[in-house]
Amino acid sequence: MTNATMIQFFHWYSDGDAQLFDHATEVSDYLTDLGISSVWFPPAYKAAGGGFSVGYDPYDLYDLGEFDQKGTIPTKYGTREQYLNACKTLQSKGISVIADIVLNHKAGGDEKERFTVVKVSEENRQQVISEPFEIESYTKFNFARGDTYSNFQWDFTCFTGVDYAEGMDKGIYQIIHDHGDGWEELIDDEKGNYDYLMYNDIEHRNPFVRAELNHWGKWYHDQIHFDGVRLDAVKHQSPRFYKEWLLMLRHNTDKNIFAVGEYWAPGNLELLQKYIAATEGSMSLFDSSLQHRFHLASLAGNAYDLRTIFDDTLTLADPLHSVSLVDNHDTQPLQQLEAPVEAWFKPLAYALILLRVDGYPCVFYPDLFGGHYVDKDKEGNDQEIFLDKVEKIDELLKARKHFAYGPQTDYFDSPTCIGWVRFGNEEHAGCAVVMSNAEAGTKSMEVGAHLAGREFYDYIGWFPERVVIDENGWGNFPVPAGNVSVWTVVV
Repeated sequence: MTNATMIQFFHWYSDGDAQLFDHATEVSDYLTDLGISSVWFPPAYKAAGGGFSVGYDPYDLYDLGEFDQKGTIPTKYGTREQYLNACKTLQSKGISVIADIVLNHKAGGDEKERFTVVKVSEENRQQVISEPFEIESYTKFNFARGDTYSNFQWDFTCFTGVDYAEGMDKGIYQIIHDHGDGWEELIDDEKGNYDYLMYNDIEHRNPFVRAELNHWGKWYHDQIHFDGVRLDAVKHQSPRFYKEWLLMLRHNTDKNIFAVGEYWAPGNLELLQKYIAATEGSMSLFDSSLQHRFHLASLAGNAYDLRTIFDDTLTLADPLHSVSLVDNHDTQPLQQLEAPVEAWFKPLAYALILLRVDGYPCVFYPDLFGGHYVDKDKEGNDQEIFLDKVEKIDELLKARKHFAYGPQTDYFDSPTCIGWVRFGNEEHAGCAVVMSNAEAGTKSMEVGAHLAGREFYDYIGWFPERVVIDENGWGNFPVPAGNVSVWTVVV
């Protein structure tokens, strides 16, 4: 995966009106020029929220904007035809498609069923706080597409728990049936067992459910020929299920499909490593610890020790299974896991994920295209948010495409000014990168005696003057205050 670069091509407040897929088609040449090699699309199937839903409340996995369900034919992002056209256009230009897979839960059931449950504590889901009793809940799904693509019937036996019971307060109701005792087995004991997250929680121990989800995975691949999958909420699903599902997907498609899971555990590297081990390395994970470090560094300013930026991160500990990121739809302002990286630090953060050897970097849509939205804060007040395109992000992406190759030597020798050198290869010149979270500075770094007497220029464009490499192969590379510079040889 040489210098592969992903973009998350949406955010929580992306415009609706069925425009996103067409937008991807329109900017496909621009993405190619920047060196973007894969596009992660949002959930593209019909959601309970119809044409307004971001997509993480999945209703019908087989409806890619084709059927009149939940008050709309297209999803928020477009019709089936628009989706397929976007995927085909990107792939024709060498850009892979990564599909967002949400198999933790289903929402928007059409018909109530009556079944037996026990109520559990929301803070400790292992603690049963009632005797068994019957409830009614919307667990039966009657899709308008009928038996088209699949005749599988989703009912209460397909779920471990629900949060809705007719005539009762909202709570967590664990379903009693024949497909498993209690919750599914997870790797951590947060909330006792965090199998239940929301809506109708899918019972992956039901063999008929597993067979259906395997069938759907092959069907979905055959529609858009995705090259990778982003797996939602893996923290709340048995690693045994996803290990099997990915094995079957790769077998059924005869394709080594890339997979990255969302296990959000900032500051807890051990949990990420434990999940990778439990799934036998079958998927990568987003480096939530590194993203959180970026967030903290952006708040701390020059008090943050840049030499520690990769400490206790997946990118350092297991780079082959790390997808590095600066922000995403959950960390952006006004979202549940809000931990945005301040604008001044984003060029540094992107240099740290784009221009180094380790990790598979993921760019966030608003950081490349900007964003604007209004939503309520935690106090219930409306807040208007403007997300500006990250300064010099085009140049940073192109620097990755053209120069970030070869071995790497680090100069992490100052708490406020660090740098590194990429030595290039036969086709690419390499680069010297310097960043500061304090005042302007200069970093002395070795680029190689074979470049003695050669001139380097600042590809980012901050400095008009050149750096001349001395007879021993060293140069003194400057950087503006609170920013990053990328230097490469004049050819």
